[in-house]
Amino acid sequence: MNGASRDALATARERLDALTDSTSVDAAQLADELASVTALLDREVSLRRVLTDPAQDGEAKAALAGRLLSGQVSGTTADLVAGLVRSRWSRSRDLVDSVEELADTADLTAAQRLGRLDDVEDELFRFGRIVASDTGLRAALTDRGATAAAKGELLRSLLGGRADAVTERLVTRLVTAPRGRSLESGLESLSKLAADRRSRMVAVVTSAVPLSDVQKQRLGAALAKLYGHPMHLNLDVDPEVLGGIRVQVGDEIINGSVADRLEAVSRRMAS
Repeated sequence: MNGASRDALATARERLDALTDSTSVDAAQLADELASVTALLDREVSLRRVLTDPAQDGEAKAALAGRLLSGQVSGTTADLVAGLVRSRWSRSRDLVDSVEELADTADLTAAQRLGRLDDVEDELFRFGRIVASDTGLRAALTDRGATAAAKGELLRSLLGGRADAVTERLVTRLVTAPRGRSLESGLESLSKLAADRRSRMVAVVTSAVPLSDVQKQRLGAALAKLYGHPMHLNLDVDPEVLGGIRVQVGDEIINGSVADRLEAVSRRMAS
């Protein structure tokens, strides 16, 4: 997003944070209701165009949204959506994307309140690795001919009772309503949102063998010092790494053995 849409989303994020800072707000319910609004706006193209029309008065658009959502969602959700449609948007689709992001963020906030955010991050990462390694599963989850109900049932058989409820909700929404995204890009976006909840950066670490707890602690501490942010490690094992590790932080890729890289980081910090 850029221009007006970027500013509108930034304001909406602040509103959501203010709302979810209050323990009286049910973050999981808020997420579910925002997801319903996303589906409505994605389906009703003419409606979202009206709600993002810069020629229309902001208060009039907010009142229209309020009438449409009255009795369908809580007052908290309706107020949040009203604030969104008062803002200016560069593209009508940006409004839908923003409501969807807020829904996902609210779910991640629910996990954070329960101390389960780390688990959700790890589960999203592992699910992405499973999908990447199983072409049959990926085909089933992305089959345009399959119904949302069938995909949801498949995910329940895979994740039900094995993953956090927030993980299951996030993945189910992504798979059953991808809205033009690939499964991989959607999972990547969810992982970034999860990391953002703690203002952390994510390092994808691929090693030939599982790292010990000491190695993980040393690597995490070294990367945190190097990048100036707390670092969450997503760990993967690939024998083809040939005894070393591969670390990816954003677009930057670091190759080398654990010991060599940690030593290099230490030298850099000391200089």
